[in-house]
Amino acid sequence: MYPTKYHKPASISDAVALLAGNDEAMILGGGQTLLATMKQHLAAPSDLVDIRAIKGMSGISTSDTALTIGAATTHADVAASKEVKKLCPALADLASHIGDPAVRSQGTIGGSIANNDPAADYPAAMLALAATIVTNKREIAADDFFLGQFTTALEEDEIITAVKVNAATKAAYAKFAQPASLFAMVGVFVAKGAAGVRVAITGAGDDGVFRHAGLEAALTADWSDSAVNEVAISADGLMSDLHGSAEYRANLIRVMAKRAVAAT
Repeated sequence: MYPTKYHKPASISDAVALLAGNDEAMILGGGQTLLATMKQHLAAPSDLVDIRAIKGMSGISTSDTALTIGAATTHADVAASKEVKKLCPALADLASHIGDPAVRSQGTIGGSIANNDPAADYPAAMLALAATIVTNKREIAADDFFLGQFTTALEEDEIITAVKVNAATKAAYAKFAQPASLFAMVGVFVAKGAAGVRVAITGAGDDGVFRHAGLEAALTADWSDSAVNEVAISADGLMSDLHGSAEYRANLIRVMAKRAVAAT
């Protein structure tokens, strides 16, 4: 690894000042991606700005129909939360299957969303649940936040502080995991709520997480796993790699969508 300076700011404003003072500084959340890329010399930040100890950056609060989850809340805490299990059990279930126990104890929801890995689980949940991404500067609808592989609407001095998720009347996530990494080769999150029927897919798209209009239309008309059979799922725009072709992933989208709907 290259030399780097470690900072543990006490406030968001302090963290923003550290970022503004050095173009090569990077935010450290759970570090599950960043530290690995540093070890491989794929990233070389001059400064690491650790935001985990900032007051209010972790924890879960609720209203009657919504969750607010601090960006530094770990996957393990989301998975174990009674509040999440009550208002959005599908999100708790998703968190419980991210990586392994070591990853879940360190990785954070904000870090996953900010990184926007094309095979990460949380981006699919955020899109399907019509979540709102809260930063130190504004609130961003999930539809406007994810812009492509490893690309988001975040500006250079912008830090995710929380996510807001409305409870869904029906929701579930089904994932076909790559055996070694446990990332999604294909993950499908289905949700039915105030925002209508929304279906988000991760692990498959050339350009990262995306919604599937055909599945949404079919499930709006008939919320059943059999309705998925009638939807044309094209391989166009899907990834092909050593783990599976675009056509294979297209088939997995159908299978995972059926499993997710059947689980609601």
